[in-house]
Amino acid sequence: MATGETGFDDVTFDLVSVQYHALKAGHDYGQYVRDAENAGLNEVADFFRNVMSQDSERAHQCHQYLAQLTSKTGS
Repeated sequence: MATGETGFDDVTFDLVSVQYHALKAGHDYGQYVRDAENAGLNEVADFFRNVMSQDSERAHQCHQYLAQLTSKTGS
């Protein structure tokens, strides 16, 4: 695997990046859900919950892949 300027291989960096952004977005979506609920837009709130769930799953998958990569490299 190529090592980027960060000192980590590109795939690890990419997974960490996707995980970070999924977790950050999930945090923001909580506010979006509250905003939609406060506006009485339950269908929109459900949409945001669905998107939040997808990002949570995405972050979890990244975590699993990172664990696999680190166990292979002995880090």
